[in-house]
Amino acid sequence: MRRVLVLGGTREARDLAALLHADPAVSVVSSLAGRVREPVLPVGEVRVGGFGGRDALAEWMRGNRIDAVVDATHPFATRITANAAWACARAGAALLVLRRPEWVAGEGDRWHAVRDLAEAAREVPALGRRVFLTIGRQGVDAFAGAPGRYLVRAIDPPEVAMPAEATLLLDRGPFTLESEIALMREHRIEVLVTKNSGGALTSAKLGAARELGVPVLMVARTPVPPGVASTSDPTAAARWASGVA
Repeated sequence: MRRVLVLGGTREARDLAALLHADPAVSVVSSLAGRVREPVLPVGEVRVGGFGGRDALAEWMRGNRIDAVVDATHPFATRITANAAWACARAGAALLVLRRPEWVAGEGDRWHAVRDLAEAAREVPALGRRVFLTIGRQGVDAFAGAPGRYLVRAIDPPEVAMPAEATLLLDRGPFTLESEIALMREHRIEVLVTKNSGGALTSAKLGAARELGVPVLMVARTPVPPGVASTSDPTAAARWASGVA
């Protein structure tokens, strides 16, 4: 039986786990980092909590005879991806990165590409003072010293410094276009800050920004490490993990 580790926490990871769980020739375990208090769990075997670094991950993989790893973590979980690449090389396991496609600007969008959150914080004052911050709870402290009034939306409360003038909204997608427009109007949002995570669960905010003429500071992804195979299709990832492709 082929042993597969899915580094998860995303919708794509849950879809993949379901496909692999249905394959009698595959034994799959999904690993969640444990950073969300009430995560949506995939089907099948699940472990919650970090491995303790790349060395511990490689040791765990060897001890559990892992043949293949699919990194289906959040597109901005770059440290996990780097650790997975290192650990797979040491443990002799194959690695595939499963990433949803990026969002692409369309007609009417007013996107400003930035490399990271620090650059986004520097650019905010030039675009507006009422800011909708939708980057999750990690990295909010990059805006702690930035001027303006912030609406910070996250699933769990940030454990880092917040902007001086901030309203915290705890919520989880999917969101609708209508609700996002209403929220942005209620808080008189002048600029939206987000990461280019892709996917449909949280894309409605981009449509709302387009409708309202609100500029978007879009934080770019870090590329997949050189030499690591990747796909955006859970079905293709399942074929790869099962040894079919």
